[in-house]
Amino acid sequence: MSRPPLPPFTSETAAQKARMAEDAWNNQDPEKVSLAYTPDSVWRNRSDFITGRAEIVTFLAAKWQKELDYRLIKEVWAFHDNRIAVRFQYEWHDAADNWFRSYGNENWEFDEAGLMRKRQASINDVAIAKADRKFIWEKGPRPLDYPGLTELGL
Repeated sequence: MSRPPLPPFTSETAAQKARMAEDAWNNQDPEKVSLAYTPDSVWRNRSDFITGRAEIVTFLAAKWQKELDYRLIKEVWAFHDNRIAVRFQYEWHDAADNWFRSYGNENWEFDEAGLMRKRQASINDVAIAKADRKFIWEKGPRPLDYPGLTELGL
């Protein structure tokens, strides 16, 4: 199974890969998201260490049960050959309606078929007021005309 665009990445294909990941995560379907990763993909997500698609599905299902009304924006920071670094922010609230903006960086490594085999994510959460939200669109992918992080001044 191949998942274009394939490495080595250009500025255009790295941005396309990041947007595809953003759209998939905003759809919040753990099974579909897991298909972008190799069957033995290795993750570090904060302090969690995850290996393989089954663990990815379990992790994401639990994440999106906790992080409600999740909205994510990713932006390419750098790329080289089969690696992409992105910065991202996402907003969500918990069951008690406490809102957060999560800030992070990810380092991705892809195999020759364009599947992600390694993902390292460092993430920090900051409490925000509901009125301070910036990522306001209907559930699902960010609309094409909705500004990115740089355009929002974030």
